[in-house]
Amino acid sequence: MENSSSRVLHVVMFPWLAMGHLIPFLKLSKCLAKRGHLVSFISTPRNLERLPKIPSDLAPLIRLISFPFPKVENLPDQAESSMDIPYTKAQFLKIAFDLLELPLASFLENTSPKPDWIIYDYASHWLPEIATKVGISKAYFSLFTAAMMCFTGPPSILLNREEEDVEDFTIVPNWIPFETNVCFHHYEISHYVESSEGNESGTSDVIRFAMSVDGSDLVLFRTCIELEPEWFNLVCDLYKKPVIEIGVLPPQLDDDENIPVFSPIDKTNPDLTRVVFLESNIKDWLDKQSANSVVYVALGTEASLRKEQVHELAYGLEKCGLPFFWVLRKPPGSTKDVLEMLPNGFMDRVSDHGFVYTEWVPQVEILRHPSIGGFLTHCGWNSVVEALSFGKVLILFPIMNDQGLNARVLQGKKVGLEIPRNPKDGSFTSGAVAETLQFVVVSDEGEELRGNARDMRSLFGDEDRNNSYIDSFVGYLAETDI
Repeated sequence: MENSSSRVLHVVMFPWLAMGHLIPFLKLSKCLAKRGHLVSFISTPRNLERLPKIPSDLAPLIRLISFPFPKVENLPDQAESSMDIPYTKAQFLKIAFDLLELPLASFLENTSPKPDWIIYDYASHWLPEIATKVGISKAYFSLFTAAMMCFTGPPSILLNREEEDVEDFTIVPNWIPFETNVCFHHYEISHYVESSEGNESGTSDVIRFAMSVDGSDLVLFRTCIELEPEWFNLVCDLYKKPVIEIGVLPPQLDDDENIPVFSPIDKTNPDLTRVVFLESNIKDWLDKQSANSVVYVALGTEASLRKEQVHELAYGLEKCGLPFFWVLRKPPGSTKDVLEMLPNGFMDRVSDHGFVYTEWVPQVEILRHPSIGGFLTHCGWNSVVEALSFGKVLILFPIMNDQGLNARVLQGKKVGLEIPRNPKDGSFTSGAVAETLQFVVVSDEGEELRGNARDMRSLFGDEDRNNSYIDSFVGYLAETDI
């Protein structure tokens, strides 16, 4: 796609150290490069190595800039991403991230050509001041929904907020003027508020959000107004500055972060040995299943369940009787065999209809497979976008961060149903899992949910629609001199 503006921009990308953030930032980088603009994508060595290969036609326009990862006590060696550590060490990762302030300031001041814009994430609350000093425009890129950011509140309130109780997050804030049930359950937020070890970095996440938004010249959302109109209009009112929807950055079949393992690949490449195994292993199993029959279960790279929760989920999958493909990953930092968390005899009992996988999988390729009838998801926004791009109905099982709010929004849109849980401690039963799966995936009553999810393909999976959002956004960057 050619640059519709005669002005060629230099845009710096600076995402938070999590794959769920790095990948969308890279997607946006590719969108800019496709339109003829230069991108400097900054992260640490191991994170850059994990990124998918830049397409050859875009490689000259996307510069990968590596900053050495700062040494921080209490972080394991080679831990440069949130997927490398348990949640309890997240604040130590933020300490390391904050130590990138000086090298970033030096880069912005000395790189050539001088950047026109820097697009940054929620964690770099110190970045706007640096960019202002060197005369670079600043765009905060929210990888969270407008609903999530509305619930968090306007910067003017956040920056002056007193310490709050857990229950403050389980009710709808008074700045939301319409009726809604979008709020956290106690178990989803208690570890943030009650933890005595939650602020080793010296700056709370609430303050990071507030300063990042407050210091920006522009706020970008990975959403579209058709999806959450009331929330998007409200966030525009709350922020009192330019806010732009850039679409959902859906997976592109010809240029995706997942290696296209179900397509012809160069099998002579030694780096693809594991991919070839996946191609023959996963695809063969999915091909044997009936259309729209399989429950795909994947709870992300950071969320972890206790052993008793894994047991209830396993028993629920067993009871429901549906074929399932379960990506079961060990918690970050664990050295135990993840299969030891399963109930005794489970693998034998489900061998005729269940597939438990403990390694990396090509999620986009799995979700687009015709056998997939539903997605049991942690409600991370990346996974939601991928699923709805292919019209897959959702079984909602939020665990951490913004996932609870996402679940309530998606259930309100009737594209999925949340597994019932005790709102206080998050406990659930295998019976609730089985009943929810049966209702969503195969029952006559669940057809409304399945139909609504299929309809979402016209919003999430429409390439032309999503390109139009990007075109408008890039036009704004090129024409605005803040």
